[in-house]
Amino acid sequence: MGIYLVSVSAGDWFGTAETDVEDDGEGGQGPLAAALDAELARRGLAPYTSVPERTALVRGSGQSFEEKLAAPMDGFGGLCREHLSEHESGLLLTWSVLVPLSLDESLRLPVRSPYADETTVAGAPQVLALAERMAEAIRLPLDVIPEACDNLDLTMWFLEGEAEEAATTRPGPWAEDLDAAFYVALYLRAAQHSLRRGCPMTYS
Repeated sequence: MGIYLVSVSAGDWFGTAETDVEDDGEGGQGPLAAALDAELARRGLAPYTSVPERTALVRGSGQSFEEKLAAPMDGFGGLCREHLSEHESGLLLTWSVLVPLSLDESLRLPVRSPYADETTVAGAPQVLALAERMAEAIRLPLDVIPEACDNLDLTMWFLEGEAEEAATTRPGPWAEDLDAAFYVALYLRAAQHSLRRGCPMTYS
């Protein structure tokens, strides 16, 4: 059990079934997809229709995304307050769905999410820019942190000792709070995945 951050395939995004946690956290997001397209149309923007289909899970392929929010977030919240404005921190911390669209501001849609009465949608380019700033501020060693996150690779890297080993050879501010570093890496990799695959990301 716990909260996971996962990618969403076309069949689930455009479907109408309720969320099924046993199905990789993905469920029918049809009402949300419709509400998002309606809001985009209201703003004079094109609908979001190019969602990729589900692919078979191949560990390390980077075709899907699944990571568990296992670490405490207090340190990450502190990093956000230190390095970002209040508005930027809100953008990074409060979204419930991430889409590969450039959005000047988060969109609040009247569709219930698993953890709130509405859904807050953020643009992956904006989230990526903030996560990159955070990663640079703490000197996160991105060359040794997993890029493919399709089978809890990032979660396990931080939980099973590899992060601690890397901290001894690649010291820096990131190594002072590995829980906070995990969330910087998580949001960075999630935004990168959303843009690379053109898919939504959500919590389950």
